[in-house]
Amino acid sequence: MGSARRELLGAGGLVLDVRQRPGPPPLRFEAADGGRMLLRQGGRVVLLGRVEEWNQGVHLHRYENYRPPLPPIRSAAMRGSVNWVHMYARWMEEAEEGPLHDSRWHLRARDEFPPYVWHAEDFVRDWPACHLDWSGMSWHGVVPLRPLSPPDAGRVKAYRKHARDGTLAPVLLWWVTALDGWLLLDGHDRAVAALAEGRTPPCVVLTRLPDDEDWRRTAEEVADWHETRLARLAARPATRGVERQRETMLRTYAGTLSSLPYEPARTYSWPLPGGAPAWDALAVAVMFQFPRD
Repeated sequence: MGSARRELLGAGGLVLDVRQRPGPPPLRFEAADGGRMLLRQGGRVVLLGRVEEWNQGVHLHRYENYRPPLPPIRSAAMRGSVNWVHMYARWMEEAEEGPLHDSRWHLRARDEFPPYVWHAEDFVRDWPACHLDWSGMSWHGVVPLRPLSPPDAGRVKAYRKHARDGTLAPVLLWWVTALDGWLLLDGHDRAVAALAEGRTPPCVVLTRLPDDEDWRRTAEEVADWHETRLARLAARPATRGVERQRETMLRTYAGTLSSLPYEPARTYSWPLPGGAPAWDALAVAVMFQFPRD
């Protein structure tokens, strides 16, 4: 399964530097001309999508054949003392149908989101088709990859007690730039349970980070720009205002450099075998089976 070096970022986060997995991974996006995309898991297509003209949004169709990458989480484990970020990282490394490929991956705990993400229309409840509206500044919603259970389903009711007790295991989200939002990889019933109790689901968020050569190249560009600005500032008469401006520039520069290795990077996609005609054939089959999509 390859290897991964861990960079610890405190109790709530870590970076997996994955090597010897050149890709494509088992769970991967594939793309073709005209804004066509799909998500494949192993040999199965689990999501079909197409971006609207002028990037106003994307239409999605999901299939009921997705398999979560994490093993089942028992109630006893949720009541114990578990560092879920580290546990999920290990499970993701071992997953046979997960998204990891050679790159740097950030996993971190997150339980605070803008209110529209989970408690409004941006948590997609429609199945199997949905539309992500990009007409605003951004979307940043959550797309489930399985149909959502009703709040009174047996498993959900058991999870609701954990939600009330504060012992619910987090759901796993994957930040996907092609959607401008998250895919819900694991914990669909746990998400429903938390929301049914009026709570934001606890989350572990998976995000691809820039590779070392990418963020170092950006750092060099930032350094050149910073030195040019400092030289211009040094040519001005020395005043208290100029000194304050210089101090501000130095603080900003230091903050920018320290954040570059951890900025979200573009989600990779691979060429779709067969290109646009292959995607169109899948879309025709979907329209035949689900005429309202």
